[in-house]
Amino acid sequence: MRPLTEEETKAVFSKLANYVGKNLVHLIDRADAPHCFRLHRDRVFYVSESLMRLAVSVARPNLVSLGTCLGKFSKTGKFRLHITALDVLGQYAKHKVWIKPNGEMPFLYGNHVAKAHLGRITEDTPEHQGVVVYSMNDTALGFGVTARSTLDTRKLDPMAIVVFHQADVGEYLRDEDTLF
Repeated sequence: MRPLTEEETKAVFSKLANYVGKNLVHLIDRADAPHCFRLHRDRVFYVSESLMRLAVSVARPNLVSLGTCLGKFSKTGKFRLHITALDVLGQYAKHKVWIKPNGEMPFLYGNHVAKAHLGRITEDTPEHQGVVVYSMNDTALGFGVTARSTLDTRKLDPMAIVVFHQADVGEYLRDEDTLF
């Protein structure tokens, strides 16, 4: 477990900023307890500083996880968000999308969000912006990237893609065999 280097920090913050925007400051400067980012086995963890100090006493080979896993670095050095980051993203998300009940299952099976399944979308959402996908009863289902802006979405036909799928809570079941 070690602090992130400057390049790693830049990669993580640019990916997070695509989803939370200026709320990125609230991730670090929290009122309840200060939090930090730590790297352990190519995975980036978001952890409180008090828990991080306690984890220092555990040997690296014995440490499995700590805090919230936000994502991991690929072998090429790119940062990829995991579904475990959904709680953090949902709390500070700038742009949100709500999908109708008939669109929840296709999204949870890994499909993109079509306009027919779109319930609501945050106003002034630009194209290629990271969004958190919610059900109509405000349950976070996953996250993705918008295919069109809010204005362009209104003009689309019902089968056009509105949000490109990135991750969803159904991954826990689909990738069950690879997790353990």
